[in-house]
Amino acid sequence: MVRLSIHALDAGGHGIARNPEGKVVFVEGALAGETVDAQILRSKPKFDTARSVAVLHESSGRRVPPCPYYEHCGGCAIQHADARTQVAAKQRWLEDCFERVGKVEPDCLLAPIYGAEWGYRRRARLSVRYVEKKGGALVGFRERRSTFVTDIQGCLVLPPQVSALLPGLRELVGKLSIRERLPQIEVAVGDEAVVLVFRNLLPPTGEDQALLRGFADAHAVQLWLQPRGPDSAAPFHPASAPDLFYALPEFGLRIAFRPTDFTQVNHAVNELLVSRAVRLLDPRPGERIGDLFCGIGNFSLPIASRGAQVIGIEGSRGLVERARQNALANGLTAQFEVGNLFEPNLAPYGAFDKLLIDPPREGAMELVKALPGGWPRRIVYVSCDAATLARDAGVLVNAKGFRLAAAGVVNMFPHTAHVESIALFER
Repeated sequence: MVRLSIHALDAGGHGIARNPEGKVVFVEGALAGETVDAQILRSKPKFDTARSVAVLHESSGRRVPPCPYYEHCGGCAIQHADARTQVAAKQRWLEDCFERVGKVEPDCLLAPIYGAEWGYRRRARLSVRYVEKKGGALVGFRERRSTFVTDIQGCLVLPPQVSALLPGLRELVGKLSIRERLPQIEVAVGDEAVVLVFRNLLPPTGEDQALLRGFADAHAVQLWLQPRGPDSAAPFHPASAPDLFYALPEFGLRIAFRPTDFTQVNHAVNELLVSRAVRLLDPRPGERIGDLFCGIGNFSLPIASRGAQVIGIEGSRGLVERARQNALANGLTAQFEVGNLFEPNLAPYGAFDKLLIDPPREGAMELVKALPGGWPRRIVYVSCDAATLARDAGVLVNAKGFRLAAAGVVNMFPHTAHVESIALFER
């Protein structure tokens, strides 16, 4: 046991302290400004990891975690901090990454984007495991620091109608003959439909199929089966059902998606994020705007609705096809092309006035390095990893002649350490 004074939070939501010998300690369950007694979990040459066992001086942002499973479940990391404390820590982490990784500083900080704390998670990957000793099937998130599945009966961050399915899913899985070959259930919630994608490593028997149909009918959900990779996912029951979609009311749009497509997990915050991105980009009629890593058109179509000429580029052929279908369904003109943006060649598309970049966690290093000196004049960069955003910002500012005009965080994932952010770059 060691007594520690916590001076900051890291990217994983752990308190950062130094032990009496000066070694860095990352403390689970501790907040900045607190004094805690901690149990060392693992010791490495340069740092230790620990767990807080007693808080001697509490942060003003500490609260009792509302979830009864929080102590064991790995789905959330910082429920013990209130919303303002969580977002402030994420903002500090973003600023630290800009300073330490990119050697840049934004001209101004944007107000954080908040959303509802609970019931927000409209996409989730639930682990499934059949454990005879625990009374049958477990369906939920992995335990912390473990591959075991947490024994839960509900989840506060899932939409209430999905949380209510968990006991029934446990019972259903326990009755299936393929229960030990069913590692996960993916959840996708649209504005008018709930889809559950069962990852089945064996085909279901006739009796299994009857049980699955009965569950879908009883709970008014759609069931899909996925025997191999994501592209193998296909509807199982019912044969005819409402499409998955989410609305962007400010732009009068409905964006359709498959349950295995990438979409933001928090649709309410995504509305606010898209609105801010479009305001920062300020698309005008006649401007040529590139949406790079465009996915199913989450940003492309709102930009096109403002009259700009939009070209969306994405590596996944399936997502490009969905983007084209969404443009057609919404009566918009936009061009979508398949392209490898990790080995970028934008020359065939001509010069762009502005760009929106929304890369995966790896960031867009090769892309920003490949930008020419003459265009674009403005970039809005949406990021799911503060460190790679900061790295790419360093290239844009120090090598490409941009200034980092503004940046801020988006609390897309409350109670987790995940940092979503948005930045504006101008020539």
